[in-house]
Amino acid sequence: MKRKMKYGLWICALVVGLFQASCDDGEGYSIGDIAYDWVTVHVQSDGVYTFTGDTWGTMFPAAPTVWGYRLAEGTRGLLVFNPLYDDYYGYDVGIKPQQLRPFLTKTVEDLTDANEAEYANHPAYVLDAWVAGGYMNMLFNMKMPMEKKHRVSLVKRADEPVIGEDGYIHLEYRYNTYGDTTDVFNPYEEVVCYNLNTLPLDEAEGIKMKVNSAVYGEQTWVFENMNQPVPDEAKNVNVSIEESDIE
Repeated sequence: MKRKMKYGLWICALVVGLFQASCDDGEGYSIGDIAYDWVTVHVQSDGVYTFTGDTWGTMFPAAPTVWGYRLAEGTRGLLVFNPLYDDYYGYDVGIKPQQLRPFLTKTVEDLTDANEAEYANHPAYVLDAWVAGGYMNMLFNMKMPMEKKHRVSLVKRADEPVIGEDGYIHLEYRYNTYGDTTDVFNPYEEVVCYNLNTLPLDEAEGIKMKVNSAVYGEQTWVFENMNQPVPDEAKNVNVSIEESDIE
C-alpha cells in the first residue's frame, strides 16, 4: 500500500463528556476545570476566534491562545477548554481554549442529472447523525483508501422544491469512494458537518435524509428537532489528528 498505516502513531482520543463545570455563587469556576463541546468557529480578526458551542453557548477567549493554524469562518470542531467566567462581556462564558480539533465542514450542494456521477452513491457506514448549531453533524466509519480521498456530500435535488409536499426538506447523503478502497477499516471515526444555512429550516416540518447504508441498505433518516443534544455515540469520539481520508 502506498499509503502508510500511520494512524497508530498520533491519536487524538477526545472524550466528549460535555463536562458541566459548576459555579459556586458567582465566584467563578475552579482552576483546572476542563470542558468539551462541539462548536462553530467565528473569525473576529487575524488569529482571534470566538466560538458558539452546542451545549455551552457563546464563548469568548478570556485568556490568550496562540493557534498553530488558521481557521475559516463557520468551521465546526471539538473544543477543549477551561471555563473561567459566566456572562463574560455579552458572551455566555469566558474561556481559556486548550485544543481544537477541526472537522471537515461543507455546504449542502445541488444534485443534477449532469453532476450525479460526481457524487456517486456508494454504501456508507454512517454511525450517527444529528442537527445542532445549524449543521447536519455526521459520525461514520469507512474502509481506508490506497491513494484517493473519499468524497462525502449532502445534496438536494435541484429540480425539486426545497420543501416537499409532505412539509419536509429532502436531502441525500452521497458517498464516493472513487473505486479506491481496501478491506481495512479506519480504526478511528470520521466526522463531517454540513452547514444548513441555505435551507428554510424554520418553514419546514423537518429534514428527511436518504442514506445508502452498507449495513441496512436504503434508509430515510428523519430529523424534526433542529437543535438536538449531542448523542451518546458522539460523546466518545476517537479521531486521528493525521490528514483525513475524506473531502
